[in-house]
Amino acid sequence: MSIYDTSVFEANPVADEKFVIKGEKFRITVLTAKLLRLEYSEDGVFEDRATRAVLNRNFDKPEFKVIDNGDTLEVITEFMHLYYDKKPFSKNGLWAMIGNHYWCYEYEFFTHGGTVRTLDGVDGAINMGDGLISNTNFSLLDDSETIAIEDNGWAVPGLKNHTDIYLFGYSKNYEECIKAFYKLSGNVPMLPRFALGNWWSRYHKYTDSEYRALMTRFEEENIPFSVAVMDMDWHITEPPAQYGGGWTGYTWDKELFPDHEDFLNWLHNRGMRVTLNLHPRDGIRAFEDCYEAIAVDMGVDPNSHKAIEFDVANEKFMDAYFRCVHNPMEEKGVDFWWIDWQQTGGTSVEDYDVLWMLNHYHFIDNARTGKKPLILSRYSGIGSHRYPIGFSGDTYISWASLQFQPFFTSTAANVGYSWWSHDIGGHHQGIKDNELQTRWLQLGVFSPILRLHSTLNDFNSREPWNYPVENRLIMEKFLRLRHKLIPYLYTMNYRNSVDGIPLVRPMYHVYPCEEKAFARQCEYFFGSELIVNPVTTPVDKETMVAKTTVWLPEGIWIDVFNGRIYDGNRDIDMFRNIWEIPVLAKTGAIVPMAQDSTIGSDTSNPQAFEINVFGGADGSFVLYEDNDMIKNMLKSVQTQFVFEWGKQSTFKICRADGDTSIIPQKRDYKLNFYAFENSDEISVTVNGERYEFDCGYDNIKNIITVEFKNISPEDEVVVTVSGTGQLPENCTEKAIFDLINATQMPYNLKEQVYRTVISSDDIFELSVMLDKMLNNIDFKMAILENLIARR
Repeated sequence: MSIYDTSVFEANPVADEKFVIKGEKFRITVLTAKLLRLEYSEDGVFEDRATRAVLNRNFDKPEFKVIDNGDTLEVITEFMHLYYDKKPFSKNGLWAMIGNHYWCYEYEFFTHGGTVRTLDGVDGAINMGDGLISNTNFSLLDDSETIAIEDNGWAVPGLKNHTDIYLFGYSKNYEECIKAFYKLSGNVPMLPRFALGNWWSRYHKYTDSEYRALMTRFEEENIPFSVAVMDMDWHITEPPAQYGGGWTGYTWDKELFPDHEDFLNWLHNRGMRVTLNLHPRDGIRAFEDCYEAIAVDMGVDPNSHKAIEFDVANEKFMDAYFRCVHNPMEEKGVDFWWIDWQQTGGTSVEDYDVLWMLNHYHFIDNARTGKKPLILSRYSGIGSHRYPIGFSGDTYISWASLQFQPFFTSTAANVGYSWWSHDIGGHHQGIKDNELQTRWLQLGVFSPILRLHSTLNDFNSREPWNYPVENRLIMEKFLRLRHKLIPYLYTMNYRNSVDGIPLVRPMYHVYPCEEKAFARQCEYFFGSELIVNPVTTPVDKETMVAKTTVWLPEGIWIDVFNGRIYDGNRDIDMFRNIWEIPVLAKTGAIVPMAQDSTIGSDTSNPQAFEINVFGGADGSFVLYEDNDMIKNMLKSVQTQFVFEWGKQSTFKICRADGDTSIIPQKRDYKLNFYAFENSDEISVTVNGERYEFDCGYDNIKNIITVEFKNISPEDEVVVTVSGTGQLPENCTEKAIFDLINATQMPYNLKEQVYRTVISSDDIFELSVMLDKMLNNIDFKMAILENLIARR
C-alpha cells in the first residue's frame, strides 16, 4: 500500500445528480432530509473530490421537492425548508426553517463545543471552539477553505473563491447528527486491540538495559503495559554541530541502544508494541543511517552531504520519506509513529496544513501490511477522527488541568473525535501531589486511551512504587483494571467504527431534552453500559472523602466499585475516598472483562472472562472479537450475552457466531451478579445439561459470584439464579461506619454521630441533629448519601 492508496477509507465523493439542484453559480445537494450541501462559485466550478472533511456525498435517496420561482428557489424535504435567492450567499438571501426554528447564512451559532488542536501551554479550561451539536436545531460544517484529495490519494489545495457549507438540521437528535457526520466524513477506523491497554511513556534518556529492567519490574509487580512509547531520546539528539539541532532524528543512539533490533524484538516477545517520537521538520541530514538511500532516491549526491529537505507537498519526497526512512524501520520492529509536529514551514505550497498531511499519509502508510493502522498525533481539524489516536499535547500538572480533561474528552465527540490520548498525570510544571496523580490515573482508566507520561525531570515519573503505599496499591489496582476492561473497550471500539457511537460522549447525546445533562460537564457515558463522573478535587482532610455531584438519569443505577444502588432522575452528591470514583451501571447492564489471571502485556482475545451483570432489569450485550486485521484479511466473531431479570433470573452465553478459530477453544467464566439477594438456588447448564460450578456471595456489595470452566465457542450456557425478584437493601450501616471510622475527628464525636445515625428513623430529624453536631456540612451530606440512595 502506498501513500496514495485510499482503500483504508471508503470514499464516494460524487453525489448522485438526481439529488443535485444546480444553477450557473450555485449548487445544492440534498444528502438527507436533514442535511444539505450548499455551494456558491463565481466561476461555476464546484468541488467533486474528497476533502479533508468530506469523503462521501452519495447518500441514501431522500425525498424532496424543488419550487423554482424564477429569482428564488425553495428546496423542501420532510424536515427542512430552504429558501435561496440564487445570488452570492447572504443572510437575507439564504435561509432555512425547521418548523418555527430559523437559520440564515452568517447566523452566529451557539454550539456545545468541539475540540482543539492541542493543550500545549494550557493550565485549566479553554474555549472548545464549535462543534455540530447546537440548541438552535441547526449546525454548520464549512468546507470552503479545504484540502482536496485526488483520486490517487494525493492531497492538494482545494478550490479558491468557492463557498462550500453543509447545513445540518437534526434539531435535538444529537446521536443521529453525529452518525450523519460520520457518513459524510468517513467512519472512525477501529483501533488495534493493543492500543486499549496501558501505555508507558516518559521523556527520559533511557538506556537499553534501564528500559528492560523497568519493563521486567512492571511484570514482576503484575502491572501490565501493552505499548512502549519512546520519546525523542531514542535517536541521536546531539549530532555534529554542522548539522544543527537534534530535534529531528532517524538514527538510533547506539550508546543508549547498542542493538535496537534486539531491543524491539524483546519488547514484542513480551506482547508489547512500540511507537517512536517523530519531529520531521529538519528533514534527513547526512549523519543519518538512512541518508544515502534517500539521497540517491531523490537524485542528490550523497557525498555532497546536502540535507534532504522536508517538504510535505513534494510527492517524490513523501514517497521516499516512507520507502527509504520509515518503512525499513517498521520492518525492524517499529509499530507506529508518534508525530510530534509543532513547527511552522515544512511545505513548498501555501495553504497546506502540514500536520493534517502528515496524519493522512502516515495513517494510510501504516495500513500497508493489512494490520489496523495507527498514529499518535495532534488534532488537525474537522475530519481528524479518521486518523486516530489524538495526542493532546504537553499538559500542566495541576488540579485545574485534571478538572478540565473529562469535559475536554467528551466534548470532542461533538465533532466525532473519539480517541484522545492525554498525558495522564500531566506533563510538566506543577508540584508532586500524590492524590492528584492517583485521581488522574483513575480518570485515565476511564478515558479513551491510558498513556502515562511525564517530562524530562528525574523527580517526575509515574512508576507506582514512587508513591506512598496506599497510592501505589490504588494505582496498581487501576492499571490492572484497565487491561481487564479491554474486551468491553474493544467492543465499544467496534461500535464506534460501525455504528458511529463514540466510547466517551456527553450525557446530552443520550438525553438531549434534559437540562441537567448539559450542566454536569465532568460526567460522561463510557460505552453503552457505564456512566463515569471522575473525582477531580482533593479529599476533605477531615472526612477523607471528596465530593462530586452526579446527575443520574431516570431508572436505577448501581455503583461498580461499592455495589450501592441508587434511584435515578435527580442530582446527588457522591462522596468517595481515594480508592473509588463514581462509575455507575444501569440495571440490566452487562460489562464483559478479562479475568485477573489472564491480563498482562498481551492483549489478545482472553481465555478467561469476568462478566459483571447488573440486576433489576433485562439486558443484552454482543461481545465483538477479531484477528486485528483489516479488509479481506479480517476474521471476526460475536458472542451474545442475554440477561432476564425476575424470580428466576437467567444469564445466557449464546453460541459464538463467526470464525471461532481466532478465539480460545476453551474458556473459563466468572459471573458477578450485582444487586442480587443471596440465593441457595443456582444452576448452570451447558447445552441443556447440568454443569459443575462454584459460587459465593458478597453480603456487603450484594454480589453473587458464579464460576465455571472449559466452555467451548459452540456451547450454549444458561445460569439460573432463583430469588424474590426484588433488589436487595443497600448495606447502609456498614458503609456509614466505614465512613465515620476514616474521618480525622475526635473519637467521642465519631461515636456520638454513629449512635445518632443508627438510632434515627426519620431522615429529616436526623439532618437537623447532624447540623447541630457537625461543623463540616460535607460530612453530614456524605452520611446522608447512604441513606437517600434509594427513595
